Amino acid sequence: MKRLLTTLAAALLASGLLVSPTTAGAAAASSPPKWTTRVFASVPAPGYPAYVFKHRNSRVYAGTYVDSSGRKASKVFEWTAGGTLQRSWPLPQRLQVRDGSHGVQVAHQTRDGRLVLLETSRSAVLTLDVRTGRFRTIARLPRGAVPNYATWGPGGALYVTDYGDGVIWKVTRGGVVTEWFRSTDLDGVEFGTTGIVYRPQKRDFLISQQTSQTAGPPTNGHLFRLGTRSGGRPGTLSTLWTSQPGELPDGFGIGRSGHIYIAMAGLTAQLVELSASGRELDRFPDAPFTGENGSKIPFDTPCSATFSGTKVLVANQSAVQGDPSHQAILAVEVGERGRAPHLPEGADFR
Repeated sequence: MKRLLTTLAAALLASGLLVSPTTAGAAAASSPPKWTTRVFASVPAPGYPAYVFKHRNSRVYAGTYVDSSGRKASKVFEWTAGGTLQRSWPLPQRLQVRDGSHGVQVAHQTRDGRLVLLETSRSAVLTLDVRTGRFRTIARLPRGAVPNYATWGPGGALYVTDYGDGVIWKVTRGGVVTEWFRSTDLDGVEFGTTGIVYRPQKRDFLISQQTSQTAGPPTNGHLFRLGTRSGGRPGTLSTLWTSQPGELPDGFGIGRSGHIYIAMAGLTAQLVELSASGRELDRFPDAPFTGENGSKIPFDTPCSATFSGTKVLVANQSAVQGDPSHQAILAVEVGERGRAPHLPEGADFR
C-alpha cells in the first residue's frame, strides 16, 4: 500500500497535479516518512516496560511491569520529551511483594499531576507525586486481580482492565472498587484483557483483548467497543476488529483522525493501523515475525502505542527473549497527532 501511494504521488507530481515541489518539499521536510522508527530510550533494569505514558508536563514515564526472576524493586522511570533519562523511583518494599511475579504500570495521571500506577503483586492502584517522590495507595482490587491498563471515564472514575479475569473494575473517590462490567468475551485463554481508552465524544470504551474464550477462535485477539448508558452504566460489548491467530493485541493510541494504532505483542510483532470503525488500513513492518523496523532494535514484544507529537512511543518488552538490549522505548512516525487521554474534572481520587 505505501509503495503504491509513493508511486502514485510521484506520477501526480510529474504531471503537475500536485502542489509545487517547493511547497510539498517544505511540508515533507518537517517530519520523516511514515513508519520511520528510532530508539527513543533504553529502559534500565529491571526492564520489561509494557506501557509508555506521556504526561501533560511533556515528560515521558514507564514502569517495569514484569519481574518473576528475582527480588528487585519495580521502578518508575522519567524521560524528557527528547528521550533523556531524568529520574527513577523504586517502589518501597511495603508496597510490593517481591517473592513472586511483580511489576508496576504507569497507567495515567491525576488532574493535579500525580502518576496513576497499577501494581500487580498486591493488585493495587497507587499514585506517585513526581515532585516529592511520595507513593500513596488508593485502592486494592480483589485478590488475584492483575491490573493492566486504565482510563478515566464517566463520573470521573478510573476504569481498570484485569489481565487475569474478564472484568473491568471501577475505582471512585475514596478508593471504592466495584465490578463495573464482566463478560466471558473478556475471559482470556492465558492471555487476557489489555488496553482500554475512553472516547468521551462517542461515550464509549475501546478495549483490546489478546485471546477470548467466547468471542471467536481462542487464539484470535480483538478490539472491542463498549458503549455507556445513562448514569455511566455499561452497554453492550461488540467487536470492532479481530486479529490473526497468536497476534496478542496490546496497548493502543488513537489519532486525531480517529485511526487506532495498536501493538501486536505476539507472533507477528507489528503495529496495526485501523480506521475508527475497525477496518484494517495498514501494518508495519510489512513483513511479519521478524520485527525489523529500520532501527537498531527490532520490535520484540511491542506492547503499546502512545502518541507524542506525530509519533507513537512503543514499549518494547522482550517478554519471551528477555533481552535487556531490546527492552526499550521506540518512536514510530505515523504522520498525525493523537488525541490526549481523557482527563475529566474530578480525576484525582479526592
